[in-house]
Amino acid sequence: MYDKKNRLSVLAGSGWRRGCAMAESGRVAGQWFAHSMVGEPKETWQTLEAHLGGVSRQAREFASRFMAGEWGALAGLLHDVGKYTEAFQRRLAGAGVRVDHSSAGGKLAVDRFKGAGKFLAYAIAGHHAGLPNGRDNDLACLSARLQAAVVPEPALALAVGPAPAALPFAQALGRTGFQCAFFIRMLYSCLVDADFLDTEAFLDKEKSARRGGYPTLGSMTERLTAHLAGFSNKAAPSPIDPWRAKVLDWCREAAGEKPGLFALTVPTGGGKTLSSLAFALKHALAHGLDRVIYVIPYTSIIEQNADVFRRAVGDDAVVEHHSNFDPWKERDSGASESEPAGDEGLAKRHELAAENWDAPLVVTTSVQFFESLFAHRASRCRKLHNIARSVVILDEAQMLPPSLLRPCLEALRELHESYGATVVLCTATQPALTRRDGFAFGFEPGLVREIVRDRSGLFKELKRTRVTHLGQLADDELALRLRGHEQVLCVVNTRAHARRLHGLLGKGAGVFHLSASMCPAHRTEKLKHIRAALTAGEPCRVVSTQLIECGVDVSFPVVYRAEAGVDSVAQAAGRCNREGELPQGAVYVFAAEKAPPAGELRRAAEEGQVVLRAFADPLSPQAVTAYFEALYWRVGPEALDKRTDRIAGIFAALQAGANTLDFPFRTVSQEFRMIEHLCEPVIIPWGEEGEDLVRGLEHAEHTGRLARRAQRYTVQVPARVRAALVADGDVECVQERFFVLRRMSRYDDEEGLSGEGAGVFRAEDWIQ
Repeated sequence: MYDKKNRLSVLAGSGWRRGCAMAESGRVAGQWFAHSMVGEPKETWQTLEAHLGGVSRQAREFASRFMAGEWGALAGLLHDVGKYTEAFQRRLAGAGVRVDHSSAGGKLAVDRFKGAGKFLAYAIAGHHAGLPNGRDNDLACLSARLQAAVVPEPALALAVGPAPAALPFAQALGRTGFQCAFFIRMLYSCLVDADFLDTEAFLDKEKSARRGGYPTLGSMTERLTAHLAGFSNKAAPSPIDPWRAKVLDWCREAAGEKPGLFALTVPTGGGKTLSSLAFALKHALAHGLDRVIYVIPYTSIIEQNADVFRRAVGDDAVVEHHSNFDPWKERDSGASESEPAGDEGLAKRHELAAENWDAPLVVTTSVQFFESLFAHRASRCRKLHNIARSVVILDEAQMLPPSLLRPCLEALRELHESYGATVVLCTATQPALTRRDGFAFGFEPGLVREIVRDRSGLFKELKRTRVTHLGQLADDELALRLRGHEQVLCVVNTRAHARRLHGLLGKGAGVFHLSASMCPAHRTEKLKHIRAALTAGEPCRVVSTQLIECGVDVSFPVVYRAEAGVDSVAQAAGRCNREGELPQGAVYVFAAEKAPPAGELRRAAEEGQVVLRAFADPLSPQAVTAYFEALYWRVGPEALDKRTDRIAGIFAALQAGANTLDFPFRTVSQEFRMIEHLCEPVIIPWGEEGEDLVRGLEHAEHTGRLARRAQRYTVQVPARVRAALVADGDVECVQERFFVLRRMSRYDDEEGLSGEGAGVFRAEDWIQ
């Protein structure tokens, strides 16, 4: 994995360790400080020498996990040398002067180490403001900042030895620029986390002491083993259970294989979630890896999966990090840092671990994971070094956006090849990611190892449905068909269609609507009623958007699905005859009155339509492979690397810096978006708890805890939609941060938030 012979030589030199030691132990004339204590004498302040040494040691430790310890140590030693100025010392004493203390270290690195120094300069110059663009017309770009920077005289006296002789990764033809940019971001992560932790240890010792204390991977494995043993002893096993046990056995057997890229291809309902965790824990123990990172596509199901893991390995082992729980947002709310007790103390520890993923099991979203890998801000990049030497489980791997497929695959490849990570592509519909004609950047044949030993046999045995294409159905005709079934699920592509169809079915007993127009607490309540009706054999007709397709454990005898990609049809089919209660469930695919929204959803539906008509079993592994090959081939390789008016592709823009080391970090960060249309939260005072929550937000001095609770009562809407609701007086901003629905007539107890009359709601705005 780490090929020393093929490393890119940067600067020869043998005196690095000696020079590094001199810099850590040497002193400069006078007393210089890194951090002050408000109201405390200077004797209690942190000296600059102590801070540089502490950050250097910690950054070295972090970077050593991917053979870059010398680079990390140098970045730490130089990152704050701009504080060796009288102006900055006056600032520490309370003077209201602005001082750029980050650029000087970058300039010193380039002056001393030339090409190698530029790698360091990005990390050093960006350790507060974020990784800059290398070169553009902005004065904030790296080249402009280095040109304007002045290295303080005391910093010039630092005895810093030569740079490391080589970059810590093997060059790959056609990918070197991307690799260099990736390394800079990982080095940056080591530096900013070390800087945060050293500063925290000085300024807030109580907070620093709360970090860590997690169970070992070994103890978590024992807990999981005991938890899984309970399933084999349940009173009424389903026909599916023996195959779930077989999947678990395959995962445990494969865990002993060498680290790398794996696929876990299991039909929906086949037990992927806990089986993949069993693989990850055993694999990490076998190969000395540090943690498991479970990546899930939707925030709507992440809490559910996290709860599954907590029951399996304990509350103290699992850390969530997603848009509904972001410690940096909670910090901005002014949350109290005093030590909470009991469960709140555990929650506080989890909040700290979410800052840098220093925990044994992290559950996060695809958005958080991939956008962080291409981010430029310290708060997003801080955790990246902890992905090195971890097991990454990418759940529903087929849901990677086609427009970002190349940068995402290159990132996964780089994590495996250069940073010692194992990656598991976990899905029922494995995307066709192997290199072939027209897909040159795919994984090399044989690189991704399938965990399932008998994939075709597994799919044959777990085939529980028959898929039939009905052609086009008008909404009236569709509603008539749905009324003809006592228990039926219909999945459509937009919130608007779900609302319209629900209205045609008639609101009343046994008719349910599910969409992201409803807050999570509301959806959870509805799902309880749906499951109760299904169990009791009562009438249950559900219209839902695609949010029900991932991780929602329900089983209907009949499912209808609006035309979509084959992967989406397979997910919908996973809600049909889930436990094999019937000899065969019925899945009907139909073309809706209105085509899916333009873009990737429509392209997926068009390719899915071809496969549905061409294969007798459109959900077979062969059909799924044909679908993804067509989906990726038809758009061409350029469409798989997002192009905008600012860059010619995410991967292409980074690769273009191979020779000059000019990388557009800030621009790439702004353009890399897993979800194109950014949404904004609206808090719904739904039910008594929701009303109490809003009252608390209105009057609380510290809102951090309430902010997390509020996520259960939040609906995400497009920014322009929220602006219109505010303008109409329907939504009010509370505490200058929380947007609360005031006119509850906008929120229907069956369908959630309504935009009727606002004139701003379009179908394409409301996908889930």
